[in-house]
Amino acid sequence: MRHRTLGGLRVSAVGLGAMPLSLEGRPDEARALATVHAALDAGVTLLDTADSYHLPGAEPGHNELLLARALASYGGDTSGVLVATKGGRGRPADGSWTVDGDPRRLRAAAEASLKRLGTDAIGLYQLHKPDPSVPFEESVGALGDLLDEGKIRLAGISNADAGQIRTARAMLGHRLVSVQNAYSPAVRRSDPELRLCAELGLAFLPWSPLGGISRSALDGPSRQEPEPRFAAFRFVAEERGVSPQQVCLAWLLARSPAVIPVPGASRPRTIRDSAAAADLTLGEEERALLDAAVA
Repeated sequence: MRHRTLGGLRVSAVGLGAMPLSLEGRPDEARALATVHAALDAGVTLLDTADSYHLPGAEPGHNELLLARALASYGGDTSGVLVATKGGRGRPADGSWTVDGDPRRLRAAAEASLKRLGTDAIGLYQLHKPDPSVPFEESVGALGDLLDEGKIRLAGISNADAGQIRTARAMLGHRLVSVQNAYSPAVRRSDPELRLCAELGLAFLPWSPLGGISRSALDGPSRQEPEPRFAAFRFVAEERGVSPQQVCLAWLLARSPAVIPVPGASRPRTIRDSAAAADLTLGEEERALLDAAVA
């Protein structure tokens, strides 16, 4: 497993997005724990979660509690594992995603996450999404207070634009270490934010890094032909003897040293395959082919 830098910490180049282990269609607990353990066995040291990863209307924190149990029951060394959680969103009974960036509620959410994770401080705490009804500076200020009090060690923001990244950096300085936005070959609207993160020395954590790519492009031979722009990923995968999923993640890693994708998984074999992408280095011609396909 190759590594990258996040806030001065050495973390795996590919993380685990744990959300699928707690939402609708989630696996049973035995398979969920096995998935996290498989990630750790593969050298994954960045686990991404959130207090809002739970079934609609259920008690917040299902995913955080699950990760805490997975780490506690793992037989190996977990001292180098960074758990990154998020606050500022909710999931009411109708299944929607709400946003709440009120500083008081962010503080309460962080303290509840800290208790569920069972650590003395949250490794990386992220504002899940800017709240249009709350001044962004107030939400970021709550992160600063949590940092000052030692309840979180590092801070990040998610679903942020370039202006918000600059604002948060001005307020938090080098204690702001990461930005987590949607980014994949099919979803490139955060290209400016990726470039800014590289410029500022921030880690860029693509969520849904495989999102938008047709399943036929990722799942191998199929009667359904993939979209022409994604057929290149299958072509390179077949040439290399690996999965299109690995090629996609390797392409993301090649975009910038700032990139640390956090693909989701609900089965051990899925995260093992994703983790292997960290050791897949694409050649210049392969990268050019993939770049041209999604341009």
